[in-house]
Amino acid sequence: MMSSEQSLVRVGKVPFGKGVFARKDIPAGMTIGLVEGRVIDDPDYATSYCIDLGGSLSLEPRAPFRYLNHCCSPNSTLCIAEVTYPDGTPAPAEVTVETLTIIPKGAELTIDYCWSAYGAIKCLCGSPVCRGWVVSAEELPKLLQANNLKVG
Repeated sequence: MMSSEQSLVRVGKVPFGKGVFARKDIPAGMTIGLVEGRVIDDPDYATSYCIDLGGSLSLEPRAPFRYLNHCCSPNSTLCIAEVTYPDGTPAPAEVTVETLTIIPKGAELTIDYCWSAYGAIKCLCGSPVCRGWVVSAEELPKLLQANNLKVG
């Protein structure tokens, strides 16, 4: 039997690897599913896929959400919620994927990676409002100034 996110999304090929695609029309504001994976407690840990959970914790996600690609005008977002164990002590945060817009069947789900200027790479998302870099909108001026660059 398929989990709810598996009935809504599938992993497929994109020009630069893999992506997550809608199996059916998905309404805006819908929680698609929980991002599961391995929680790593290491302040220096970083990969292209990991999600910062705050402090020294990162989440290394498993498929399907491991393959969410960046877009400067995303149709989905990651929602991070604080969680506690039954005894009241803090647990690693939970991450879910929520749609920002209606996603038609067959469309790729995308998120804004919101990377720091330090980790920025050239963006190839193709959005009409592409920042030119995979970087948070807030960090873009810092990146451009530090490297004497222009958008695009």
